[in-house]
Amino acid sequence: MAKRYWLFKSEPTTYSVKDLASKPGQTDCWEGVRNYQARNMLRDDVQKGDEVLFYHSKTKVPGIVGICTVVRSGYPDHVAFDPDSKYFDPKSSPDNPRWFMVDVKLKKKLAEIIPLADLKRMPGLENMAVTQKGSRLSIQPVTPDEWKVIMSRVKGMK
Repeated sequence: MAKRYWLFKSEPTTYSVKDLASKPGQTDCWEGVRNYQARNMLRDDVQKGDEVLFYHSKTKVPGIVGICTVVRSGYPDHVAFDPDSKYFDPKSSPDNPRWFMVDVKLKKKLAEIIPLADLKRMPGLENMAVTQKGSRLSIQPVTPDEWKVIMSRVKGMK
């Protein structure tokens, strides 16, 4: 299967690029997704080797803050089984998991954010999911052309 590209959103007060950068090997699970459409992508579509834009949402300046690689394809989100977790789901079990996650490795923490406002003005990103009004999904596909546009901006950063 060909490599795919994604945008993963997280509120920095919940999980930030700094949190990922502090993990051993700068690798961690992407847990706690509780939307069925996003869950389906994590379970069925996001694969080891895919590339990810790490995006901070619900912050003063939302935008892309890092580049990651998927290092483990979808598997059951075990925090859903933990009654002490804020992501606990009593209807999910190891025998019948309802939620899934992937593992990501930080490739690059951006020196400066690429703000959503800039993304909306960049030629080639007019149809990118994150630039659309009302786009709230935490896992979003990114086309290869959109990825190239953003990587050209990343390479041009100090």
